[in-house]
Amino acid sequence: MNRRRILLLCAVVFSLSGCTLAPKYTRPEAPVPSSWPTGSAYDNAPVSPGASSAAEIPWRMVFADERLQKVIETALRNNRDLRTAALNAERARALYGVQRSELFPTVNAEALGAAQRVPADLSRSGEVSRPEEYNVRLGVSSWEIDFFGRIRSLKDAALEEYLATEQARRSAQILLVSGVANAYLALAADRETLRLARSTMEAQQASYNLIRKRVDVGLSPELDLRQAQTRVDAARVDAAFYTQRVAQDENSLDLLVGSKVPADLLPAGLDTVIPPKEVSAGLSSDVLLSRPDILQAENRLRGAHANIGAARAALFPRISLTTSFGTSSMELSSLFGSGQASWNFAPRVVLPIFDARSWSALEVVKADREIALAQYDKAIQSAFRDVADALAARGTVEEQLAAQRSLTEAVAETYRLSNLRYEKGVDSFLGVLDAQRSLYAAQQGLIAVRLARVASLVNLYAMLGGGADAGEPGREGP
Repeated sequence: MNRRRILLLCAVVFSLSGCTLAPKYTRPEAPVPSSWPTGSAYDNAPVSPGASSAAEIPWRMVFADERLQKVIETALRNNRDLRTAALNAERARALYGVQRSELFPTVNAEALGAAQRVPADLSRSGEVSRPEEYNVRLGVSSWEIDFFGRIRSLKDAALEEYLATEQARRSAQILLVSGVANAYLALAADRETLRLARSTMEAQQASYNLIRKRVDVGLSPELDLRQAQTRVDAARVDAAFYTQRVAQDENSLDLLVGSKVPADLLPAGLDTVIPPKEVSAGLSSDVLLSRPDILQAENRLRGAHANIGAARAALFPRISLTTSFGTSSMELSSLFGSGQASWNFAPRVVLPIFDARSWSALEVVKADREIALAQYDKAIQSAFRDVADALAARGTVEEQLAAQRSLTEAVAETYRLSNLRYEKGVDSFLGVLDAQRSLYAAQQGLIAVRLARVASLVNLYAMLGGGADAGEPGREGP
């Protein structure tokens, strides 16, 4: 009879434990347009129907340069920030396991044994006896029956916290992959600019030496020599500055990677790096919903809904059970009988009549939900702006690059003609200096625009959620 009651009680408990008082979650409508911005800045942006989502494209397919791939792989193994994010996700997973275990009873087992020697003058039989007693007890200590879903809501909130930290880890990986790529490309651009500064300095020094000979024989005035010296000194300043920039770029890259990057993996210039591949943003802004930071904000919002369920359940009665079953036996002789068994069933009901703290806690978690909703909306709006900015940069950089190349070619021809006019005595050396200065600036600008072009490819891929592990962690939990 007792066994049937226990089985019936367990059936009732598990049938009711699936209910929660949490409000039903519905994904909020995105507070951004359904399509990307249009206009002259976006005419050449990579927006096409049916394109694969950037989040589904592995970063190795985008960054085709083998040396860059090796640097990124090393960073994914060694970077401390990414390691911290991964450990935070592991910690949240363990906390979810702790909270989930509250749904199940804690079963304790206890076994005791005792033996004693009874002298003959105290024994009933008149002989020396050695009675032995054994006790075994199995019990459940204070198991709360989750009638109103309080524990289940807390478990759901812990699950969403774990999923949020997992999305934070994926966001950290996206930032790391794109950060390493941008740092690598910036180093390549600065090394190329340093090479330009040094070659310019050598050319300026050669011009200075030639003019000095002309001054010595009286073919050129002293002013030409001093003007040439100013360009040599300016080139020396730039060479020293970009030497410093290259060293700092290497230090930044080493920090991101988490170790010293081998010299054979470093780029000599932008022209030695295979540029990243183009990715398309598609036509709809719904692709933003797969970005890890958006998923993280949504997990926080789901967790806020679960916390409301836990706070509501705290206003209802709380029922806990304490049960135990024990047996005892005595061998060789018995003072209290040959054996006995017993069981204990003690339900405990806590009925909140009025608990101001619980009502206040409910108001707090409701406010937390509104905060989480506002943060979710802000995350989507920020993501939309990031992608729109990346599309604007990608849509205009090709025109900038074409214009800068044309400018550099025109200035180079101007310098050639100015130098010929000076050598023939038609023009002064000041025209040559102006042409040299303009050519050097145009060449520097060309390197900067080339860097902006490859950086726009990296940034658009990252803004669309590319660079993390594909897919969203399962909602069933770890």
